[in-house]
Amino acid sequence: IEKDKNGHLYSKKSDFRVEYSRLEEMEHKMTNNRKAEKAKIQQQLAKIHNNVKRLQRQLKDVKPTPEFVEKLKEMMEEVENVIHCFKEEQRLIYEDLMKEEKSTTNELRALEKKIDTWALHSSTRERVFNLLSGKVPVDKTLQNHLPKEVVEFERFLQQTGGRQGGWDDYDHQQFLKAWTKHKGKSVYIEEALEYLSGRTKEDIQQHGTWYQEFMILEERKKESIQKWKLKKQQEKQEIFKENQKSKEMKRENLQQEAAQKQKAEAERKKQQAAIEAWKRHKEIEFARKQASRLKEEEEKEKRQQKDRRRHFQLKLLLEKHIQQKEEQKAQQRLEKEKREDAEREERKRIAAEEISKFQERDLHKLELKILEKQTKEEEKKEKERRLAKLREKVEVHVTRDPSRLYKPTKGWEERTKEIGSTDVQALTYIPHRAVPTWRQGL
Repeated sequence: IEKDKNGHLYSKKSDFRVEYSRLEEMEHKMTNNRKAEKAKIQQQLAKIHNNVKRLQRQLKDVKPTPEFVEKLKEMMEEVENVIHCFKEEQRLIYEDLMKEEKSTTNELRALEKKIDTWALHSSTRERVFNLLSGKVPVDKTLQNHLPKEVVEFERFLQQTGGRQGGWDDYDHQQFLKAWTKHKGKSVYIEEALEYLSGRTKEDIQQHGTWYQEFMILEERKKESIQKWKLKKQQEKQEIFKENQKSKEMKRENLQQEAAQKQKAEAERKKQQAAIEAWKRHKEIEFARKQASRLKEEEEKEKRQQKDRRRHFQLKLLLEKHIQQKEEQKAQQRLEKEKREDAEREERKRIAAEEISKFQERDLHKLELKILEKQTKEEEKKEKERRLAKLREKVEVHVTRDPSRLYKPTKGWEERTKEIGSTDVQALTYIPHRAVPTWRQGL
């Protein structure tokens, strides 16, 4: 159904393009409206989702305080109001849509009845027209009622592969371009071969012969249809004359129908009065329901007031309990501070005692260090005295004689005595190390 609809609406070659363009604009407008409504609904649902998530996060960390309870109550009321508004809005939208659907259904039924009435009067004519236009195959039982040229043309199409001679749409269109360009001359074959690579020259010639016969038969068919139309026009004139006679009879029938309409009008007024009575009954019933609803709302308000009083009492009890707990905590803090002060004083006393002990121990160690230092100094002084006495015993007094530096030593004198004097000869040969083979001759 969607495919057929789009085929009609968006067809650029349709005879009813003007009427279909209105429907196309209406469809685009309704599509945009649906998209906008969808985005709006998604936005509202996202808002509800966020509020519910926020309420869930608050419920994970519950605090027994009046402020927290009031905050939770406000959040729950906000979520409830948003959901209620969303439901009410959707309910009104669906009611409007149901009303539109009902009115559209009634209009479609009326149109169907009207079309059925038309079909009864024109079924025979449409059947013949469809047969002549080649939309349905020719039935053997109707061949006797059709012109000879139409039957020959339809038989030719069935035997040769339809209106394209068995070729596909692209090849046939290229053939027609070459044919119309050269007006059926033999030159068109060469040009058609350039565009139809899969066809041979014999195929194109056979198709040209088929096309010539096709045009001849189609022209005969059109002439026979024109004759058929003229004949039908004459029949219509005869039918029109008969209709004039039938109209006179209809006038008499209309008078009878007028009397029946008066009777129907009386019945209608009677039904209208019954409807008015039914409406008054409905109004009374609505007023009664409204009164009962108001009563229910008053009872609901009383229940809410009772719940608020109970909630207030619970709130007072909770505050009293919290105050008692705070007083207990304050007393416990005081006791704890007293214990800590006592422990702190005890630690100070113990620390003072320990400090005095450490000071005495340090004084004792200091005295020992001083005595040890004194003994070391005395030992050092004693050692220096002994060294001084030793120096006095081994000290040698030598006179200064600078010429002694230039005299030969005893060792040298002893050496010269043994060797004696020898003449110094010049060296005639200086030994060298062997020269490597790779350096010889360099």
